[in-house]
Amino acid sequence: MKKFRKVLDGLTTSSPGGTIGSPSCGSAAGTPTSAPTPKEIDIQETLVSENFQLCKTVRHGFPYQPTSLAYDPVQKILAIGCRTGGIRILGGPGVDSYCQHESGAAVLQLQFLINEGALVTACADDTLHLWNLRQRRPAVLHSLKFNRERITFCHLPFQSKWLYVGTERGNTHIVNIESFVLSGYVIMWNKAIELSTKTHPGPVVHLSDSPKDEGKLLIGFESGTIVQWDLRGKKADFRIYYDEAIHSVGWHHEGKQFMCSHSDGSLSMWNLRNTTKPFQVTYPHGKIQKDGRKESCKPILKVEYKTTRNSEPFVIFSGGLSYDKAGRRPTLTIMHGKAITVLEMDYPIVEFMALCETPYNNEVQEPYAVVVLLEKDLIVVDLTQSNFPVFENPYPMDIHESPVTCTAYFADCPPDIIPILYSIGAKHKKTGYSQKEWPVAGGTWTLGSHTYPEIIVTGHADGSIKFWDASAITLQMLYKLKTSKAFEKPKPAEGRAAELVEEDPFAVQMVSWCPQSRIFCVVGISAHIILYRFSKYDANTQIVSLEVRLQCEAEDVISPSDNENNPCFSESGSHSPQTHQQHPASPGSGTPEGNKDSIPCIKVKDRMVRVPPGYQAELVIQLLSVDGEPPQQITSLDINSAYGLLAFGNCNGLAVVDYLQKTILLCMSTLDLYGAADPYQRLTRSPRRNRQSTSEVCMRGLSNFYSDSKKRIRTSYQSLTELSDNQQSIDMERSKSPTSDHVNGHCTSPTSQPKPRVPMGPEGPRLTRRGPGRPPFRKAQSAACMEISLPVSHTEESRENSFSRSRSSSVSSIDRDTKEAITTLQFGESYGRKGDALPTPCLWVGTSLGVVLLIPMSIPTDHEERMEETVTIGPSGTVLMLKGSVLHFSFLDCLGALIQSPHEVWRDPNASEDPDRVRKRKLVHFSASSSQDNCGEGHLAVVCSEKQAKVLLMPSQSCLFVHNITESSFVLQADVVSVSNSVCLACFCANGHVMTLSLPSLRPLMDVNYLPLTDMRIARTFCFTNGGQALYLSSPTEIQRITYSQEMCDNLQEMLGELFTPIETPEAQNRGFLKGFFGGNSHNFDREELFGEAAAGKGSRSLAQHIPGQAGMEGMKVAASGVVGDLARARIALDERGQRLGELEDRTALMMTSAETFSKHAHELMLKCKDKKWYQF
Repeated sequence: MKKFRKVLDGLTTSSPGGTIGSPSCGSAAGTPTSAPTPKEIDIQETLVSENFQLCKTVRHGFPYQPTSLAYDPVQKILAIGCRTGGIRILGGPGVDSYCQHESGAAVLQLQFLINEGALVTACADDTLHLWNLRQRRPAVLHSLKFNRERITFCHLPFQSKWLYVGTERGNTHIVNIESFVLSGYVIMWNKAIELSTKTHPGPVVHLSDSPKDEGKLLIGFESGTIVQWDLRGKKADFRIYYDEAIHSVGWHHEGKQFMCSHSDGSLSMWNLRNTTKPFQVTYPHGKIQKDGRKESCKPILKVEYKTTRNSEPFVIFSGGLSYDKAGRRPTLTIMHGKAITVLEMDYPIVEFMALCETPYNNEVQEPYAVVVLLEKDLIVVDLTQSNFPVFENPYPMDIHESPVTCTAYFADCPPDIIPILYSIGAKHKKTGYSQKEWPVAGGTWTLGSHTYPEIIVTGHADGSIKFWDASAITLQMLYKLKTSKAFEKPKPAEGRAAELVEEDPFAVQMVSWCPQSRIFCVVGISAHIILYRFSKYDANTQIVSLEVRLQCEAEDVISPSDNENNPCFSESGSHSPQTHQQHPASPGSGTPEGNKDSIPCIKVKDRMVRVPPGYQAELVIQLLSVDGEPPQQITSLDINSAYGLLAFGNCNGLAVVDYLQKTILLCMSTLDLYGAADPYQRLTRSPRRNRQSTSEVCMRGLSNFYSDSKKRIRTSYQSLTELSDNQQSIDMERSKSPTSDHVNGHCTSPTSQPKPRVPMGPEGPRLTRRGPGRPPFRKAQSAACMEISLPVSHTEESRENSFSRSRSSSVSSIDRDTKEAITTLQFGESYGRKGDALPTPCLWVGTSLGVVLLIPMSIPTDHEERMEETVTIGPSGTVLMLKGSVLHFSFLDCLGALIQSPHEVWRDPNASEDPDRVRKRKLVHFSASSSQDNCGEGHLAVVCSEKQAKVLLMPSQSCLFVHNITESSFVLQADVVSVSNSVCLACFCANGHVMTLSLPSLRPLMDVNYLPLTDMRIARTFCFTNGGQALYLSSPTEIQRITYSQEMCDNLQEMLGELFTPIETPEAQNRGFLKGFFGGNSHNFDREELFGEAAAGKGSRSLAQHIPGQAGMEGMKVAASGVVGDLARARIALDERGQRLGELEDRTALMMTSAETFSKHAHELMLKCKDKKWYQF
């Protein structure tokens, strides 16, 4: 607890809020200044470091780079393993768990302990792990690391504690699941095959026990060799040598025959009565050619052979298509009797699995669905209907339907916004799904008490916007908006022009949403902004288009005629959408290419269009090319529904638009905003000798003022593809391999020094001119999957390529070719000048050079006047300075409460009302003076930059507190958020640190090194929200939500779903006397007698090393307190007792043998000496 009065009196305090030894924190607490205060201000800070704790909450989306699949038919839960070592476990609604192997090794195979609440994973680092699923957050109980052999296949029979592990050497080892140690029983490859065999059979690719007899183990080797091993007799029953390599094996439930899939696209059927040759070989997709030969086919990677009671068995397999048909999609083939159905998939098939009614492999299987895991999707096919429809997926697996390019997170939304978005979005849902319920419905989940409306908004490369209901740690699709519908379809280009056409011209860069007024703004990559209004009714509308030309600096004028193009204050009355499209002549306007200079990149629909209910486009703002230079991308945006204004900026300047009157109020370069208050000494530059080459250099993206590292974070799409044969080029790559289509582009720290010109080669600039009006990018890469390698200067900085490089402290020398970008904007009620007595509408502007500008505005309050009179804007020349680019503005009243921006109450623009009645706007204002009675006029402004945070007292503009957030890194994202009924400043740094600072004293409350190294995707998509929550794109297909609130961490356990629910294991069917008599005695097989230490001995310690799990005390307590833990301990105790008794029995038998031998020798000696006299000895 701390009094603000004491701080203002000059008292300094220290707080252990920062991490000890952490280089990311510049000072221990906010530094108070001796600024005068008008009156005594008393703010009681309630937040302490104990209110904060950082932890992951839940992960949404499709598992990235999946590798394996498993299903528990009793618990009805699904597990998916990933190449990055992650595991996703899915059940019913709300049952969604993510866990990660510490090693990060790819998950090769998953095996459920069916109805036991446990999972075995086999990883690429040859380690087996046992996961406990009886707790809400799964944890590893045991691990077993193989040292000399590589794991290739695992098999765990139902209700068995012995896991069969096949290796690359062809050996089969057996692991005790309970103790996680190797058995001494080993099936060596040279014992499995005949001694006369001259070649190695290859790795083990299949293991399964016979449904007829559990004591028979079928081993499939890659070379085509199949061996049935008698576990009791320790010998092979039969061996099959086939010419084609084997990929998988599927048993008939009676155990008399099995089916194999091969590398030549064939399926072979084998009967155990005659294993010399298959009794049937089919090529499902191989046709007979004219010469009588079969056409070559692709391998069948997996086959499943499932029987039914009332119909023919199902044969389901993937692959097997003929090679001659190029470009065919991956397929899943379902053979049911004579009917063959081929299902084409959008992505390659990773794994599939038939879901059956029974967990017993010796009963009729009765498959009812097939789970198909694709590289980028998960589908379930209904086998009970003849047309095989798919089930509607309840999980948000389509986040990446188009690559995610931006995210936004909104907590405490108006309660009515989610139902209305859902009702409108439900009208556009796809049809044709199966009518049955989603089969993966295991686990339990209840809606917790700590829930409130939350919405996540994602922008995508195809221009679509998705609204997601994120309440109660779930994610459900609400509504999808396609921004491309506001534009005409781009015409296909030919020849050279085709290379210059943007592949994703509608890609979303950023969004701005006011949930109260339901006004939504989208910034696109083609330097365009779309403003949407929400309506529950469809309407006929015509989209208004405004075209804006943001000019470069004033020094760039090269002829007297160019001064007409200099941006200046515009008379709003003269700026109509029609008149603004006419521009003065530019130096290049005499050429045909120059005539196209004013053509936007994409064309807005100029006719009446019918728009459905939902978000309807009202206004489109497009930036135009300037002197042949494509428009620079928009770097900042803010909209205020109460003012009816929209502001945006880029590296050239700032523009303010009145979207009510559809006019442009302000269009100025950044230099002109300063007037006489420019804090920098800018050197005058001579006119450019080669405007074309300079324009190409300007095509770098956001601006030249960013250092190379800064561009890596801020620009997601730009590529300087035309600077050929130049080592300083921008490469934007997407990996071609399906297994590695994501490259982490690691970012470097920016420097405040402006960037020098790109040095030209000895032959001069080798540049290729882009098409007129084309933006400076080739493809809209998503923030999720890209790497941007940017030009680096010939300094020592080029040696490093990490986020945490130091930044130059010099920010006052602007002596190079530079442009200052607008990095953040914020409308609000504030004081534009020091002498102002009352707050007025203002626009706070932050730039890349750490400059804060205040622009007061005069807005008519009357409704009719607002729609007719002009809004006047005049930069006041007020300048404040910070280190690094300005990132965020927020305002507090003199009681420390957050002042919300004023907004308009939503009303439906298409609602049928009385035409004679004037529709007035209802505004809601949050004034600082209205909430304060004793502290006088004024409010506090919180300003955060990449390097430091300041708290200013308005209107005196005196700095009350300043805190250097980081010295060795820089802040990527900052926001003032509410936590535990108070507010704090949350920051995410490039070195992976997440920090919170108290307000207004800027005391460090939390500093956690959350991510060891941040890549560009995370930097681009990380965002904070109220309630102590945040999110980021953890992979190209997944959203990770985290919390930094201690209260939410405490309540997280009750918010998560239960993966395990106690369910009775279904009883096995009564086989009958005759079947039991003639079908073999499979139930009397005791694996313990064969594999236990008493019979088989201990496994080799050098072969595998047991590693205790790092589950933590909580996981161990849960495991120990559960029924399985008690049973496991009792079973282990019995095993140990049995082993001790066995050893005692052996010793007793040895002693008896010794005693018998001694007695025998004594008897012989007695007989020999019986008749001798004493003197004969």
